[in-house]
Amino acid sequence: MRSRSAARRIRFRLLVALVLLVAMGAGVAYLSLNSSYQGFSEAVIVDFPKGTNTRAMAEDLERSGVIRYAWQFLLVRALHPGSRLQAGEYQFARADTARNVFDRIVRGDVFFYELTVPEGSNIFDIAANIDQFGFMKGSDFLRAARDPSLIRDLAPKAPTLEGYLFPSTYRVTRSTTVEQLCRMMTDLFRKHWRELQPAGHTVAANDLVTLASLVEKETAIPQERPLVASVYENRLRGGMALDCDPTTIYASLLDQRYRGTIYRSDLNSANSYNTYQHAGLPPGPIANPGVASLKAALAPADTDFLYFVAKPDGSGSHQFSRTITEHNRAVLRYRKGIKQQAKAETARPAHTAGRHHRKT
Repeated sequence: MRSRSAARRIRFRLLVALVLLVAMGAGVAYLSLNSSYQGFSEAVIVDFPKGTNTRAMAEDLERSGVIRYAWQFLLVRALHPGSRLQAGEYQFARADTARNVFDRIVRGDVFFYELTVPEGSNIFDIAANIDQFGFMKGSDFLRAARDPSLIRDLAPKAPTLEGYLFPSTYRVTRSTTVEQLCRMMTDLFRKHWRELQPAGHTVAANDLVTLASLVEKETAIPQERPLVASVYENRLRGGMALDCDPTTIYASLLDQRYRGTIYRSDLNSANSYNTYQHAGLPPGPIANPGVASLKAALAPADTDFLYFVAKPDGSGSHQFSRTITEHNRAVLRYRKGIKQQAKAETARPAHTAGRHHRKT
């Protein structure tokens, strides 16, 4: 009897010890899962391609210094077997717990790169910005942007997506394709285009977006945009050539021969986008206009202006004229003002001289 009783006491003590050990282990594990850790000195990015399993994720996180031990991540996974871990690129910039790291991957809190497309950017500008990422090629974007199928319903005659890649800031990841990016940009264009339509009416996009792109490139002054639009509308109605410098620049870009300024050879170019040589609007937009320029194209000011030229005061504004005589006088004032600025610039001490830019 004594031996049995002693055996029971031993088993009980062992059971108690085991329970205590398990409880202590659970406590240590709990503290470990909820203790912040940072094993890196600078922000790190961990990329989980599609199909990456939990163990591989845990090992990558440990190797990168995001968590102390891989088993911590595996333990959190065991506690949440129904959670779906999402592939993608994740950035870790500060100390965090294994539990929070797990939750971020479940949420798909992936790292985004920002692509900013200012108003007036053309497809070549966008491609150059894309090249800076290193994981997406500008040449691939140009190839995708030259396929107008995404906006064929809105603009059946559009030769490319130029004009319909709406200016904004876009979030992209390493897995974003150029086709997906084009769709994001054209979807945003559609949203704004619908909002600009008169109630109960659907306006064809072809010529209006092209006109808006000319307006966008000609002036950055909001109140001038309807005036610039009116000049082009009046010239179109009168059968006059548009003589729009930005179209000449765009033609040179298409021909891969733009040299930073307009030369006589550019003005004489037979390219269909050169409005010095071809009457009417160019075949399509020459840039991607914002809302203000689209509004100006939809509702130009009611004027009889036929000409405009930049003012020489550096304000970026323009002098609008009704006749060629008025326009020629404005051009002379502009040239005189530019010469005076150049003389003042030359006379200024070298250490205070600044650079002046004007819109061409």
